[in-house]
Amino acid sequence: MPKQIGFAVVGLGMGRHHCKAIQAAPGARLVAICDLDEERLRPSAAEYGCRAYATLGELLADAEVEVVNIATPSGTHAALGSRCAAAGKHLIVEKPADITPRRIDELLAAVRRHGVKAAGIFQSRLDPLNIRIRQAIQQGRLGVLIGVHGHLPWYRAQSYYEGRHGCWKGTWAMDGGGSLMNQGVHTVDLLQWLAGPVASAMGAFGVFGHRIEAEDQSAGLLRFANGALGTLYTTTCCYPGFNQRLTLYGTKGTIIKEEGSLHSWKLQDDPECREEQELLALYGAGRKASGAADPMAVSFDGHTQIVLDMIGAIAEDREPLITLKSAKHAVEIINAIYLSGRTGREVKLGGPAGRPKAKAKPAAPKIAAKTSPRKKARPATKAKEPAARKAKRR
Repeated sequence: MPKQIGFAVVGLGMGRHHCKAIQAAPGARLVAICDLDEERLRPSAAEYGCRAYATLGELLADAEVEVVNIATPSGTHAALGSRCAAAGKHLIVEKPADITPRRIDELLAAVRRHGVKAAGIFQSRLDPLNIRIRQAIQQGRLGVLIGVHGHLPWYRAQSYYEGRHGCWKGTWAMDGGGSLMNQGVHTVDLLQWLAGPVASAMGAFGVFGHRIEAEDQSAGLLRFANGALGTLYTTTCCYPGFNQRLTLYGTKGTIIKEEGSLHSWKLQDDPECREEQELLALYGAGRKASGAADPMAVSFDGHTQIVLDMIGAIAEDREPLITLKSAKHAVEIINAIYLSGRTGREVKLGGPAGRPKAKAKPAAPKIAAKTSPRKKARPATKAKEPAARKAKRR
């Protein structure tokens, strides 16, 4: 019988999906779990039939643990991941890899230094429909790409952000943001994975329907390196929550998908729509559970595929399919949108260590004031802002 790879999960919020995914993956064995909350640690250990550790140090001392799945608050990923790498453990890190490009670079350096494997959780890249869409774009079947648009009208009740296990959500320090960084990061990654890297971004965001520190609604304008123009919208205010929608179109066709299902496949090289009918039969409506209204309704099938890929990467001594390096660009894009929202400027991506740079606004032209010889020029009075614009901008 082939040797099983020992896995452990740190953090039992989304980490419960990781536990199920590990148990569903042939060749994987869930050895241990770790959480600071004893009230959910012990019952979970009994449920999954594994060891329970209250501290990361205890877990890392377990020789049977070869891979650690990190599912703790986003702002802790790099620090915890670096400790695991130093202990010689391979890593699977929940989205986002961390909340800033600099921290992700620090984690990548630790992974290289200690010679371990590290994978990110962007399971949408493994979805067969998304792979077909990416292939169509790369083969030029959409022609010159023009529009790349992502819309995420989700809903979260105020209680989602409260309590012992919710208070870190929607904070800048631990969540790195709100609807864009937490819920929207999968959409951001999918857009850049399908259409290529983003060259610059503009954005706006704010708090509209919750009592939280970071945003619960954002809008972004993206300029892709290939020349396409894109838009991105995220919210957790849209009751009762609706599916993610992606629209991609070029000079030779349009593809529209809603959550995990295909909506339209209209390509000029498929004039009789035979391919579209075939794909609708395979990937049409009703394929997957959605996290639009309930974060715990997210399917863990993609997580299982990532676990299987890690087993293969260890056995074959190769990189995982979803590397942490490739997972970094989504965080760069999100940070650029936040910076643009704070400065009111377009932000170029690709600065030092991936840090976005705000483009300087062009200087306003100087116009000489015309005055009457009999009257002195009055200083311009500031126009009153409409009430809707007085909302606090971040």
